[in-house]
Amino acid sequence: MSAPAQGSHEVSVESGGLPAITDGFHLVIEALKLNGIKTIYCVPGIPITDLGRLAQAEGMRVISFRHEQHAGHAAAITGYLTQRPGICLTVSAPGFLNGLTALANATTNCFPMILISGSSEREIVDLQQGDYEEMDQLAIAKPLCKAAFRVLHAEDIGIGIARSVRAACSGRPGGVYLDLPAKLLAQTLDAEEGSRSLVQVIDPAPRQIPAADAVNRAVEVLKSARRPLIILGKGAAYAQADDDIRALVEATGFPYLPMSMAKGILPDTHPQSAGAARSLVLKESDVVMMVGARLNWLLSHGKGKAWGNARKQFVQIDIEPKEMDSNVEIAAPVIGDIGSCVRALHDALGSDWRPQITEWIGTVNSKKETNLDRMAPRLQNNNVPMDFHGALGVLRTIVRNRPEAILVNEGANTLDFARSIIDMYQPRKRLDVGTWGVMGIGMGFAVAAAIETGNPVLAVEGDSAFGFSGMEIETICRYNLPVCVVVFNNNGIYRGTDVNPSGGDDVATTVFVKDARYDRMMEAFGGVGIYATTPDELSRAVNKAMDSGRPTLVNAVIDEKAGTESGRIGNLNPQSAVSRK
Repeated sequence: MSAPAQGSHEVSVESGGLPAITDGFHLVIEALKLNGIKTIYCVPGIPITDLGRLAQAEGMRVISFRHEQHAGHAAAITGYLTQRPGICLTVSAPGFLNGLTALANATTNCFPMILISGSSEREIVDLQQGDYEEMDQLAIAKPLCKAAFRVLHAEDIGIGIARSVRAACSGRPGGVYLDLPAKLLAQTLDAEEGSRSLVQVIDPAPRQIPAADAVNRAVEVLKSARRPLIILGKGAAYAQADDDIRALVEATGFPYLPMSMAKGILPDTHPQSAGAARSLVLKESDVVMMVGARLNWLLSHGKGKAWGNARKQFVQIDIEPKEMDSNVEIAAPVIGDIGSCVRALHDALGSDWRPQITEWIGTVNSKKETNLDRMAPRLQNNNVPMDFHGALGVLRTIVRNRPEAILVNEGANTLDFARSIIDMYQPRKRLDVGTWGVMGIGMGFAVAAAIETGNPVLAVEGDSAFGFSGMEIETICRYNLPVCVVVFNNNGIYRGTDVNPSGGDDVATTVFVKDARYDRMMEAFGGVGIYATTPDELSRAVNKAMDSGRPTLVNAVIDEKAGTESGRIGNLNPQSAVSRK
């Protein structure tokens, strides 16, 4: 059956007075629109090409990428920014597999996302009869997402999409897979019946009010603290309960430590921010309250040397009960949505309570001042070639002057140094690799951030990280997005100075082409390419790009000797037990 005319919700039947009909293509589109979905990120191809065309004809924005993984990352970060599931549309088998990295990353990071893929027919897949791109995609996706659904009949499309939306958003958000066999899209249905089959999801992420006894227990623990600490995670940023979180933090007077994507819920320059005294507050605190943060590897699992020897009690606010006690005992678990929980705690603490933590605040502030004073001259250096501190010091100033800009950040040293150097002033303005540390999120995140917010985007990339998604600068140019990409080019992974231990002709495994001109890649697609070798050149280039709103890539030359193995997670890199000759 041929596809219906583009832009038409109904397929008219002229003869015999038969009623108008619709089909699977249009039902998918109308179901998405009914649930507030305005944008699809995709890579066109069989069997979903017409679905993208028709969606565009029906007024949806369809953003086409060069690789499905990056379309998937764009969909995932859309979910984080909007609290609505981002949609990634892929072809079957290889395209579906390319999207799985983003789907799994969305689930791990708790971003609502739906991966929709065309697929082969069940009767062929189950008998393994060798269909085009045959694969049991549903079975493969299930372990990597919150939920996975397959729709076989056009009249079930509305339910399938509704279930996907609710699964992606409710409770702890995450990724959902929706399997649409090719034949489904061409199935026809009476238009009126099809319209009735669509489902608008009501309250996909309902508030979950914490239990009163849980709140009272947490308040008792918090009031017992003499060296307290609040840790804000990206779950707190996702919740968009910024005013309530700020009210609670300021009411307690406690120092707070934002995880990287939580930076900006309160400005990093806030007097209670303890980012510059991270090691001290982790080791010496006696009561730690986590708001939308998890005791995973990013927090050394809540134990070990990073946390010192001081006995600690943990208060944890999370919407997922199974998260409690994942690594250490949680003295006061508070289960519910972030907004409801922080409001309840703020009310229960009362306006008359004053914490007895003057000495602790003095200790934290003294450590902050010492560390900031020590760091300041490093961030103002004019070394040529640039080092990470000098280059990031420039970008720190640019972000301070443009707090509305969205910072996308990935790499090894480029990521690790930027996390601690670049201050953020508004929530959800820093997007990075998150919980999994997966590389390749950069250009997908940058595209979606520009499209979903309309704000200028500054993507700060290590040269290795940029390699994962660099071809998507063509996508940035094609849609003329206000994205400035800065590639920190030190000629390799971690550093560009490694040598082949065998003495052979091949370069070392971590070394790239020397003095690569990434800026000329951007020029090839019609964007602006700039080569910067000094902090002053970098400052002028990035400011010009942010002012112009034009797609720009700045190739920032970094000393190839700068950087350390695996950034700041070198301890996770096992060493050979056999000595090298």
